[in-house]
Amino acid sequence: MKKTMLLVAGLLLSSSLAFAQGEEAHHMNGHMHGDMGHNPCSMQAMEGMQHNPCSMDSMKDMKEGTFLKKEVVDGYEVSFHVMKAPEGMKHGGTHHVMIKVEKNNQIISLQAVNSKVTHPNDNSESKMMMKMGDWYMVGYDLNHAGDHEIMVLFKTDDGKKHFAGVTYFNQ
Repeated sequence: MKKTMLLVAGLLLSSSLAFAQGEEAHHMNGHMHGDMGHNPCSMQAMEGMQHNPCSMDSMKDMKEGTFLKKEVVDGYEVSFHVMKAPEGMKHGGTHHVMIKVEKNNQIISLQAVNSKVTHPNDNSESKMMMKMGDWYMVGYDLNHAGDHEIMVLFKTDDGKKHFAGVTYFNQ
């Protein structure tokens, strides 16, 4: 129980420090972002899991390749979070691509979210994202070096479609 509380406290502290510095596009050195209401790790059943992707051991393996970037599109703030998938969680790909959409500091529930990645070799693939708490998530293989163009098309409750994208660089 103490380890879980320390993990939660560490996650909250690291996320508040990152946002307090005003860094919108930065490498996060393996730390998750967001408070417990918006953190994909908060959705995990911490106790009794054979493999806990949110444990400190799993997080230290994700130091490379984790970043957060925010884009404003049509008045919506779209947060992109890309991180290496923890060992045992790579069934969808080597990396987890996650987005969260907000307007006026309120989480927006979306009707549909489609994603597309164009890899450095110009091959591309598309996948639907699935809702996980306040985030939408999908797995892609982003292990090869170079720029990966990540694009999302999301549909809001008013029926309008919105497009956002970022570039993820893997060394």
